Amino acid sequence: TADLNAWGFGLRGLSLHATARLGLDLGREDVWPGTDPALQLLEGYVEYATERFTGRLGRVVNRGRLGWDGYDGIHLAYTVLSVGLTAFGYGGFGLARGTALPVTSEALNPLDEFQPRERQYLAGAAVEWQAGVGDARLDYQREIDGDTRNWVSERVALSGSVRPIAGWSLAGGADYDLARQWWGNADLTLSHSARRYGGSAGIRRYRPFFDLWTIWGVFSPLPYSAVNGSLWVSPLSGLTLRGRGERYWYPESEAETPLVIEETRGWRWNFGAGYAVTADLNLDAGYHTDFGPGAASRGFDAAAAYRLTPGLTLSADGGRMERPLEFRVEEPVLSWYGMALEYRLGERLRVTAGATRYQEDRRRPDASTVDWSQTRLRLGATWLLGSDADRMLPPGVRREAGR
Repeated sequence: TADLNAWGFGLRGLSLHATARLGLDLGREDVWPGTDPALQLLEGYVEYATERFTGRLGRVVNRGRLGWDGYDGIHLAYTVLSVGLTAFGYGGFGLARGTALPVTSEALNPLDEFQPRERQYLAGAAVEWQAGVGDARLDYQREIDGDTRNWVSERVALSGSVRPIAGWSLAGGADYDLARQWWGNADLTLSHSARRYGGSAGIRRYRPFFDLWTIWGVFSPLPYSAVNGSLWVSPLSGLTLRGRGERYWYPESEAETPLVIEETRGWRWNFGAGYAVTADLNLDAGYHTDFGPGAASRGFDAAAAYRLTPGLTLSADGGRMERPLEFRVEEPVLSWYGMALEYRLGERLRVTAGATRYQEDRRRPDASTVDWSQTRLRLGATWLLGSDADRMLPPGVRREAGR
């Protein structure tokens, strides 16, 4: 696969943005995701921006508290500069959740006759406030089936953060599913960062979200609750130590399983270190482990980067992961290693090339095992059209930044 990005500026705040993905299956069977259809428009729109108003027309993607939602339509935003308040409104033909394809695409047809026959409509609004001491945002979004006019989803979300003291922040939020009338995800995190150390402590609640049209709508997914914490410290110049852990648990499902002992709790943690040996050589290594209902994993990874010349950097990485699976006979082990080169041809052009080998052993004792071992090659090039960051901003944003 290859990602293609383009942008350009016109006059008086008018600009064009586009991102597409080209995927080619070089094998004999179409088994790799992202290669059907071969060309996908991830995002592409015409934008008009001033100090207070922004309008977009085309394929737009919203990334926020309610997830990743794309649509073919219009997006409008108006800012009251004196109070830092911005109002948003958007709507159009929705894309399937988490993809750049409409839900009617043949590539998204695992349910045959249950697949919607017409594209769905998506509409939403939001209000956002930003200031030096914090920010807050309220979102509302609804999706409607284009054929039956039934609701696909309706949700509302509230998020925000406060920064009362230098180096400290408290951030959190929650969303509510109006269609199913239950709370979705929620979290609250207290963070602190200083020159030599930092950390965070938080609580969260996670519940998976499914559209009403899918077969998953007949289920009532249980949420899990979790407490987590992280810490990093830099005791020596160039050396950084880090660690993170989380403990989570599910409520009682009230389902009878007389022949199975249910596991309702799990944990995950990791630690690692990064060290800048010299200005040209950087090393990093880490270990992680995860144990929970149904499966577990543990493994390590390491990486190194060395600047051979001012414009040429050589990097290498590798690792190993074991995934013992409950209720299955496989215990897959995955190992990988690879190298990459990055070369800067002046200030504007950068080319990259690399290769990674993935070796998998499923440890399955019968002939039904599948070997996913593979070698991946990658090539890339980046051409910077502008000479500095300010020239790459819309005129309205440049004028506001100049204040």
